Amino acid sequence: MNIDYNENPFIVIWEVTRACELRCLHCRADAQTEPHPDELNHKEGLRLIDAIHEMDNPMLVFTGGDCMMREDLFELADYAIQKGMRVSMTPSATDNVTKEKMEKAKEVGLSRWAFSLDGPTPEIHDHFRGTSGSFDLTLDKINYLKELDMPLQINTVISKYNYHALEEMAALVEELDVIMWYIFLLVPTGRGQMDACLTPAEHEHVFKWLYELNKTSNFDIKTTAAQHHRRVVIQQKAKEKLIEKGDIDYQDSITDTASEVDGLKRAPKGVNDGNGFIFISHTGEVMPSGLLPIPVGNVKDQSLKTIYRESPVLKELRNPDLYKGKCGVCEFRFVCGGSRSRTYAVTGDYLESEPFCVYIPPKWRDRNKQNA
Repeated sequence: MNIDYNENPFIVIWEVTRACELRCLHCRADAQTEPHPDELNHKEGLRLIDAIHEMDNPMLVFTGGDCMMREDLFELADYAIQKGMRVSMTPSATDNVTKEKMEKAKEVGLSRWAFSLDGPTPEIHDHFRGTSGSFDLTLDKINYLKELDMPLQINTVISKYNYHALEEMAALVEELDVIMWYIFLLVPTGRGQMDACLTPAEHEHVFKWLYELNKTSNFDIKTTAAQHHRRVVIQQKAKEKLIEKGDIDYQDSITDTASEVDGLKRAPKGVNDGNGFIFISHTGEVMPSGLLPIPVGNVKDQSLKTIYRESPVLKELRNPDLYKGKCGVCEFRFVCGGSRSRTYAVTGDYLESEPFCVYIPPKWRDRNKQNA
């Protein structure tokens, strides 16, 4: 939790392949059916794992496309785990996920398995995933993982397609007895479209709902591309502290609470695109995240350490004082910072204000009054 994000990331996502058999409406990768001929080969993959390990051994996630379409996936996972790395993967729920592969994942010591489930019914999930039968197949795979006693994480992208069914979705996640519900707020990049995104008010409603859900659920909740969820958590906790004690200033309560919140269970506060978080594509390109597709180098010709520490783009992303508009003067910018991915997708400038945040910082309000 005391990682210096200027030096090392907290988490590394490696897109081991872009091949995938699904046709998801929101796919940030615009995945294809066949592997790219220039994707990192086995030796390059091993070197990349060594390079990641050298950066204070961050968490490593294999993703895709569908990582199961990479033939040497478990060899790579075994190599990383033998080095003492925490490894998880996010495969697509297709016929590629066989019982034998799930058993192999447990055998090599995978820390957890994540499946995507984007609705509580086949109608919602299958529409979102662009493949009929995906919902039933996902539940079949989940049930077998439970038989293996493998820790399970459910990933859900929240958008206009399933916003109306969140209560039912939460009930299903509870029923599946998972360790974590990983919530993604749609970013309009790749196949993701702006008209499928929630409004700023709907984002705020989801965050407050998640805050209350987290008090009673038997699973952890984590959000991605939803940094302002942290701001909502801090505000809600500060209000509760104010009600409980009654004799403290609200702003002091905000400050105290911000120092206590650890980023919601798993990631330390402040993790954002390029700031404690880094993404390596199937061809070795390094980007702030898969949802912020600005190449800042390639591990085929530069060390990951050098790219992460020296990239001008990443240095800017790690300095919230450079943020523009209301994000630049927001008192939550060091624990929140807004989604740099969504900001870039909507405005074309990764330093601009988060366009889907309803909060108006006092300094921004005062500045606007002075300019009026």
